Amino acid sequence: MQWTGRFAGSVLLVVAWMTTGVAGAACPSWAPERARQEMQALHERLVGWNHAYRVEGVSPVSDAVYDQSLAQYHAWRTCFPAQSPPELPHLADAGGRVRAPVLQTGLAKLPDASAVRAWIAARGGRDLWIQPKADGVAVTLLYEHGALREAVSRGDGTHGSDWTDAVRQVAAVPKHLPNAPARVVLQGELVWRLPGHVQARDGGANARSRVAGALARSTLDAATAAHIGLFVWDWPSGPSAMGDRLAGLRAMGLGDSAALTEPVASLAEATAWRERWYRQALPFAADGVVLRQGTRPAADTWRAAPPAWAVAWKYPAAQALASVRTIAFHTGRSGRVSVVLVLDPVQLGDHRVARVSAGSLGHWRRMDVRPGDRVSLSLAGLTIPRLDGVAWRPVQRAPLPSPPPRHGRLDCWHYEPGCEAQFLARLAWLGGRQALDLDGVGEGTWQRLADAGQVRGLLDWLSLDADRLATVDGIGTNRAAHLAASFAAARRQPFGRWLTALAPPPLGDAPVPDWATLAARSVADWQTQPGIGAVRARRLHAFFHAPEVVTLAGRLHAAGVAGF
Repeated sequence: MQWTGRFAGSVLLVVAWMTTGVAGAACPSWAPERARQEMQALHERLVGWNHAYRVEGVSPVSDAVYDQSLAQYHAWRTCFPAQSPPELPHLADAGGRVRAPVLQTGLAKLPDASAVRAWIAARGGRDLWIQPKADGVAVTLLYEHGALREAVSRGDGTHGSDWTDAVRQVAAVPKHLPNAPARVVLQGELVWRLPGHVQARDGGANARSRVAGALARSTLDAATAAHIGLFVWDWPSGPSAMGDRLAGLRAMGLGDSAALTEPVASLAEATAWRERWYRQALPFAADGVVLRQGTRPAADTWRAAPPAWAVAWKYPAAQALASVRTIAFHTGRSGRVSVVLVLDPVQLGDHRVARVSAGSLGHWRRMDVRPGDRVSLSLAGLTIPRLDGVAWRPVQRAPLPSPPPRHGRLDCWHYEPGCEAQFLARLAWLGGRQALDLDGVGEGTWQRLADAGQVRGLLDWLSLDADRLATVDGIGTNRAAHLAASFAAARRQPFGRWLTALAPPPLGDAPVPDWATLAARSVADWQTQPGIGAVRARRLHAFFHAPEVVTLAGRLHAAGVAGF
């Protein structure tokens, strides 16, 4: 990617991050030694990520997670200056042995539209241009008399690795430039070709890692090389005016790159292009846009540091870093316990995320997530928060919370100690749309009835009238009458809905004539039914012969419910 993260513009990023409230919380109430330990551990994690990114060409975490971790590190240094480790080494191990023909400057990141407006206004809205910020690996190309002579990786901005042999295998990189001056230096991005890629829909698609991995191999095979494209985002040795540089790129056969540089004069125009490239197809992944002044200092004066004449404005983060506040457990009607992480709220795309599923108990234990851990999140299908993993853990970790007792599929038909959650889950299923669809009855209603002692067994609500319901805290006279009518109407529901309400194992394509017929089937009989194998046959037989279930069926028979 054009160099924006991993040190570039880090001070600007930290200020923006803290002022938005994400890192603006009060300083941790740590003793000095605890502060020293936590900052040192995060310092080492950041150094390791930097080494992997710069030297090994891999990204252990996304830029968003890295940036937020770095911002947290700087915030802690402000809180505990006396215990702070030294500043992170500035790319000390990232340089290669080849000096770049022109230094890679990197880009500072503007945090929001207000900052972009100010940047544009400071330049009078004149001679400004915008490009997609390609999500690949940066390269500097040197041509002499039209022939490709050298390809240098970004490295530390001053020195990089010699990629010439590998880049010569990439057909998208011209081996000869027609109509070129005697010496041409181009800077651009080696990208993974993604025809029809829509960033808002498809995300980063691991594009940068694919390119970096390909270039890290000892040899680059033809099939992989064919997937690599080139986007030229600057011609440092070119004419001083942007229009002339774009014309020269087109004359040298780089029209596709030139076509993705557009003039802008206002925040509205910059926003329009940013949205267009975010939501419409491009041939590669892009994680934001780059704003440039057309005229800039001569290339031989550039430094390996973000300049004032070019900045990045990134897209909404595809990943976010969140601190785990606590662990919540949810017990389903079958007794299965799932785990939810309760988070300090974070912004992820257009969503404010405060909770995320950690899956089953087994998955949560394998991940070893505890309060205080920092986890990375993304959006599945652009809407559903997804836990990607643990980004880093504090040195002093909270004790592992104890999950509730787990019961089996045929347990917890009553509201009693240790069974409260599973019993209420059974009631929620029974009254839900897929079963009896009891109007006006939700989890809160069942909880009130259970707490008031009115519902201790799964079908106790059948005997409740409006007068008894009105005695329950939180249920007034009018609502009591409505609930009583809804409960009475449930008796007239068809057998299939009542069977679903009792939540047997899936019956597959087996017919459901009536209770007596189903209860009379042996394990062998169940296995003859379409879609039912040996394991489910045993579960079905056990369900229809469980004492609690037999009692419930008898009660429904006495109540005149069809099929029982």
